[in-house]
Amino acid sequence: MTAEEQIARLEELAYFQEKLLSQLNEALTGQQKQLDMLEKRLAELEENVTALMNAQDGPVNTLPPHYMPERY
Repeated sequence: MTAEEQIARLEELAYFQEKLLSQLNEALTGQQKQLDMLEKRLAELEENVTALMNAQDGPVNTLPPHYMPERY
């Protein structure tokens, strides 16, 4: 293989590596955007759950006011 052929081969490899790096960068950027969106959504859901728990008047499983265990 001559020096010119080696240089041409190296240029081809560099081109394909740059193309692959660009594709990987696009994929990584897309995943990071998706991760950021999911983290934001999770934080909003946590706030909603906390607000709902704080909005409850009392414990969910309370006994009715007419229940008197000493009568039974």
